[in-house]
Amino acid sequence: MKLFTRLALLPLLFVSFSSFSNECPSVLKHMKRKLNSQETVNLCKEYRGKTVLFVNTASYCGFTPQFEGLEALYSQYKEKDFVVLGFPSHDFNQEDKDESKTAELCELTYGVKFPMFEALSVRGDDADPLFKMLSTQSGVEVKWNFYKYLMDKSGKVTGYSSYTKPDDPKFIADLENAITAP
Repeated sequence: MKLFTRLALLPLLFVSFSSFSNECPSVLKHMKRKLNSQETVNLCKEYRGKTVLFVNTASYCGFTPQFEGLEALYSQYKEKDFVVLGFPSHDFNQEDKDESKTAELCELTYGVKFPMFEALSVRGDDADPLFKMLSTQSGVEVKWNFYKYLMDKSGKVTGYSSYTKPDDPKFIADLENAITAP
């Protein structure tokens, strides 16, 4: 009878360990509004278990053409549980105040299909909690537009400056390692 009782507990132990491994990384514990929409997204619910690239974007910046490379990454790796999340920012005075114009530029000029979210502050005392967390966890503070933060499936965050292009070989190697890591 004792053996039966012990065997009956095994599924409970499995559930406990599997729940622990599916814990949502703290970086994803945010609700964000989609760009030019009233729809909000629970980042944890939508992106837990994925490799995520967070990018602070701007419509009128010398780095704006990186949208093409970011979309190419998204298209190439999205079937491998990878997603790019774009967050426009007015911090450097290079983003339109009109979200519909930002959305139009992203979609029509650069063909962006990866999720874009509401504009938010990404640096200093006014930084959105998401970007404060990304900066703290990676040790890389946003200094300009198109800073990138790569989060692997376990929640580990690595930061990259604007000068790291989406097709940079070292960045691609880091991305592929993050995608294939358990």
